[in-house]
Amino acid sequence: MRKQKVFIVEDEAPIAELLAYNLEKEGYVVASTGKGEEALELIRANRPDLILLDLMLPDMSGFDICRIASTENWNIPIIMLTAKSDIVDKLLGMELGADDYVTKPFDIREVIVRIKAIFRRIEQVMEQSDLDGEGKIRIYDSIEIGKRQREVKKEGEKVVLKNMEFDLLLFLAEHRGIVFTRSQLLDQVWGYEFAGDTRTVDIHVQRLRKKLDAAIIDTVFGVGYRMP
Repeated sequence: MRKQKVFIVEDEAPIAELLAYNLEKEGYVVASTGKGEEALELIRANRPDLILLDLMLPDMSGFDICRIASTENWNIPIIMLTAKSDIVDKLLGMELGADDYVTKPFDIREVIVRIKAIFRRIEQVMEQSDLDGEGKIRIYDSIEIGKRQREVKKEGEKVVLKNMEFDLLLFLAEHRGIVFTRSQLLDQVWGYEFAGDTRTVDIHVQRLRKKLDAAIIDTVFGVGYRMP
């Protein structure tokens, strides 16, 4: 079985070494750098399965790397490492395409749980798509979700979604008509009891509506969301 590759972008050597040591113990292949420009080169060349990204780097911001990841359609899960507790910074990172965040100082066990949750979520989608044959779900007549390919097409044209946008869309499509609270969606889609702000869900819903269709997800006022 191929070992999953985790790439650490962290300029504080003790933190990078702590992460690398514990992730290697968990069986992951680990590489790291403390510089943003070098990180971009290595990520493009080696295509890791997940990125741990510090927001405060000496040569560029982690936000800049998130923007580049979005522009170049990396489709690689990103967990932000931030010393900032400001919810605005966290939400900005999520809006730029990060999948999750961990605030320093952190418990290494929490980081490992979050990494495993992301990998488990992706594997479950792949396994379910095998059971479903082609693994395709059609929404209305114009939107098609390819579970195995992890891609969405609108009127035959591919629409680029971030990892969490895709997972949220797929979850709601598989549970059409059911109303979920924001907390339930964080728990079900993110794969564990997410420690983030429930506005994270609102951001992803807004992006899905903008990219696909304003009516694709209903707001049930005072409760949450559903796919009609």
